[in-house]
Amino acid sequence: MVLSIALLVLAFLMGSFPTGVICARAKGIDLRKIGSGNVGASNVGRALGKTWGIFVLLIDAAKGAIPVVLARFVDLPPWPLAGVALFAVLGHVFSLFLKFRGGKGVATALGASLALAPVPAIAAFGVYVALYLAFRISSVGSLAGAVSFTVFLVLFGKPHPAYFVYGALCAIVIVARHRDNLRRLAAGKELKAP
Repeated sequence: MVLSIALLVLAFLMGSFPTGVICARAKGIDLRKIGSGNVGASNVGRALGKTWGIFVLLIDAAKGAIPVVLARFVDLPPWPLAGVALFAVLGHVFSLFLKFRGGKGVATALGASLALAPVPAIAAFGVYVALYLAFRISSVGSLAGAVSFTVFLVLFGKPHPAYFVYGALCAIVIVARHRDNLRRLAAGKELKAP
């Protein structure tokens, strides 16, 4: 019980680390005043270039993966293990270091999902890549990838209910955090990749 709580706290703290904001600040840029105003990899790519966007994507994914890998290493049962994955995502979305105003959770969810259920996560990432390449709009791929993860969990075997709950809650959080993107998509004004 104590170990589970400690890993949940660690996951939230790691998720909270504001990678994009720190990288942009080092370049003298306030990321929240550029492009979409989001603190994630897509907006970093707009503000600092693709290389920095990829760097932030990898670090944000690692923020999700590392706590889950640690939880697996100590043989945490499925429910607290899924909780660790979810807390990493929630940490990114509600960052302690940004007054609980973080990113959209996509990259961190990718990392957590890869550590939790690799094959469904890779398939969901494939959905993201395919739609991103087709439309050059990150939010389209992100939304589809987040929602498809739970579908792939079922298609690639019988998931533990904890993993399914994690995937469903992540999808809800990510879709909710994309509400402005959904409005822009409906209006045909969503930002495309640089």
